[in-house]
Amino acid sequence: MGVKLLLDKAHVEGIRYYDVYRREGGYRSVEKALKMSPADIVEEVKKSGLRGRGGAGFPAGMKWSFIAKPEGVPRHLVCNADESEPGTFKDRYLMEFLPHLLIEGLIVASFALGSNATYIYIRGEYAWIPDILEQAINEAKANGWLGKNIQGSGFDCEIYVQRGAGAYICGEETALIESLEGKRGNPRIKPPFPAVKGVWDRPTVVNNVETLAAVVPVINMGGEEYSKIGVGKSTGTKLISACGNINKPGVYEIDMTISVEEFVYSDEYCGGIPNGKRLKACIPGGSSVPILPANLLFKTAKGEQRMMNYESLSDGGFATGSMMGSGGFIVLDEDQCVVKHTLTLARFYRHESCGQCSPCREGTGWMEKILKNIETGKGKMTDIDLLWDIQRKIEGNTICPLGDAAAWPVAAAIRHFRDEFEWHVNNPELCLTQNFGLAHYADAREVVA
Repeated sequence: MGVKLLLDKAHVEGIRYYDVYRREGGYRSVEKALKMSPADIVEEVKKSGLRGRGGAGFPAGMKWSFIAKPEGVPRHLVCNADESEPGTFKDRYLMEFLPHLLIEGLIVASFALGSNATYIYIRGEYAWIPDILEQAINEAKANGWLGKNIQGSGFDCEIYVQRGAGAYICGEETALIESLEGKRGNPRIKPPFPAVKGVWDRPTVVNNVETLAAVVPVINMGGEEYSKIGVGKSTGTKLISACGNINKPGVYEIDMTISVEEFVYSDEYCGGIPNGKRLKACIPGGSSVPILPANLLFKTAKGEQRMMNYESLSDGGFATGSMMGSGGFIVLDEDQCVVKHTLTLARFYRHESCGQCSPCREGTGWMEKILKNIETGKGKMTDIDLLWDIQRKIEGNTICPLGDAAAWPVAAAIRHFRDEFEWHVNNPELCLTQNFGLAHYADAREVVA
């Protein structure tokens, strides 16, 4: 069994409620943090090597240290609970079953950053979760962990829950801030960064739910002890949302020292692929990261075992690797059609584009139309190169990363599964009734020295 820091108490009956959570050791990190200086807390988070768990993987302690501290200007912490990446549902699990863990992490982080008003921005579709969070906030307040003069420390903090309206773009921190201010969720041009001018033009730090929950074990254990878990720059544990063609879909906490193969096939985790089918492909970090064929998933291009951590999953760059991303692990078996799934993702990104930047607004719709033609047997061979050209012109040419998120799945699908696209073009009638199948995607590759 791997180390569990976040979900170790998830199955304790009644852990959702304050009394049980406190009995199980809850709010110890707040007691410890209130006796430390804010600068020392930031230092502990830096020492821990904790990286942002929302997708970008930026060091959390470093992000905290960037916050501006102008005299007399309030600062804010915002929790990004707008978990909208297809294939990702680990934040939902934390908020639904361990709300006090998030509240505890928020109080510690608020104290470290000097935030007296902290916000949880939650996606609109999680309609039942704000009630759970509000209840946890009220319980924490009733027991002196929120409000004025927390536990006699002289520190005041209130946490507010703000519902979004179901826009994926609001997962981008500046679009989230715009929405929090009551405006349309359009990303802002950076700089200025939120650490200088965020919500209401005040210094703001935006962190993901899992990142803030992980602050609790960091403070309880100490940054150095936390950094010993995991490997290299992938310290601590990571929550993985596993779904697709696997026997045991769900949220798993891993310590980033296991191999991808063990994660897919061991009974402790995904439990293998149903009905004895073979693995064809996998999207290892949420819908926006590059898809990998089976023969690049378990082993890198150099022939080394691929591990479930930030460095190993990105080994080989986008040519032969992918990304840990938000941890949305989507498994596709031999019966799945890569063209069809790429179309599904393209449709999603076209629908979720805010329309502010021309390359993304026009390009996502264009890619969806072309992919639909290829999938329905109306494609031409030149369409494949046109798709490649369009995604290349979207990537890196937009205000926010949604353009990149739309381009990468298309690029990776063509890069690794081009012959499946060509088969659709060459077999316009056959592709309507059957799939390309596994083909050579699981065959051993020649090792690149």
